[in-house]
Amino acid sequence: MKGNVIVGQSGGPTAAINSSLAGVYRTAKDRGANKVYGMLHGIQGLMEEKYIDLSEHITNDLDAELLKRTPAAYLGSCRYKLPEIHENREVYEKIFEILDKLDIEAFIYIGGNDSMDTIKKLSDYAIVMGYPTRFIGCPKTIDNDLALTDHTPGYGSAAKYIGTSVKEIIRDSFCLEYSKGLVTIVEIMGRNAGWLTGAAALAKGEDCSGPDLIYLPELIFDLDNFMERIKDLLKKKTSVVVAVSEGIHLEDGRYVCELGANVDFVDAFGHKQLTGTAAYLAQYVANEIGCKTRAIELSTLQRSASHCASRVDILEASQVGGAAVKAADEGDNGKMVVLKRISDDPYQCSTEVKDVHKIANDEKLVPREWVNEDGTYVTDEFVAYVKPLIQGDVSPVMVDGIPRHLYKPHH
Repeated sequence: MKGNVIVGQSGGPTAAINSSLAGVYRTAKDRGANKVYGMLHGIQGLMEEKYIDLSEHITNDLDAELLKRTPAAYLGSCRYKLPEIHENREVYEKIFEILDKLDIEAFIYIGGNDSMDTIKKLSDYAIVMGYPTRFIGCPKTIDNDLALTDHTPGYGSAAKYIGTSVKEIIRDSFCLEYSKGLVTIVEIMGRNAGWLTGAAALAKGEDCSGPDLIYLPELIFDLDNFMERIKDLLKKKTSVVVAVSEGIHLEDGRYVCELGANVDFVDAFGHKQLTGTAAYLAQYVANEIGCKTRAIELSTLQRSASHCASRVDILEASQVGGAAVKAADEGDNGKMVVLKRISDDPYQCSTEVKDVHKIANDEKLVPREWVNEDGTYVTDEFVAYVKPLIQGDVSPVMVDGIPRHLYKPHH
């Protein structure tokens, strides 16, 4: 590499996104990049000329290792939707002016669906205008909903945390017996895709029966049917644990969480903020049956729990970061690195690059055949798909009994 590299992070954080950043930095340096810049708060920060020279912050191998073990987005993130080129050309002129000034050869963006939309638009503009900068997407999202890749970095660690937490919740729920029973509803992230919620099935094993019911957003949620199933389960056992996706919705399209509270907040991409699904269902069950209920919302815990990260996930996140730099160095543009599963047993995965136009703004959902006929649980195929992704542990670097993170006071 003769020029400089710039890297940014976008969208929701994960336990593995910084491992991709470490992979980008290390590979860019190994390939001779002069400088590796980090955008602060993604493309939004770049437009305000907010960036750092990463070599001033990653000064040795320990810093790089700490970065890989640090959750959330080290550089800061954003949810900014680039306008269409014909709508606002000035935005693009401004971005490319900054990239020109910094002598950027490769622009790497680590993110999910909306971030790939950014890569698509910037690479299109570069090609049309004859700019030499190459734009490569690096996959990241706990939602695991990016097209053309077997899975996304960030998902394995979130799935491991969900499986672990649901198992602990089940263990806890059997401690006390209530006269009319206990129903615990665990709310897991996922607007349209149920990959995370399905991971609750990982709690099931020789020492644990697993959750009783799992509801994914891919299928319509029937409130009456749900109620009947809860009543039937309480006839057989004293404690019932249900995993639900935050995005489960009724036949008329309303989200279940909208039944209980006003969902007013809408982000830059037009997504409603979903919260309160478990709270609504727990209250509904309590009113109908009069039993003890609990609502547990995993919320940001499932994406920030680096103490429960998957080794496979952290290694693959670093690998896709490196592969993104390699692709740019070898002349690719407007592409995203994807993971291609070679085998399940032993688990093997390699990287490839695919056209970002076929990935941006597309959503990969859980296949219907990976959910049981009733729509109340995932199948063995789903579990076989996710199990290899949660293998191994990454020990945090402990200082005074608490994990040490790589921190830069810029936020």
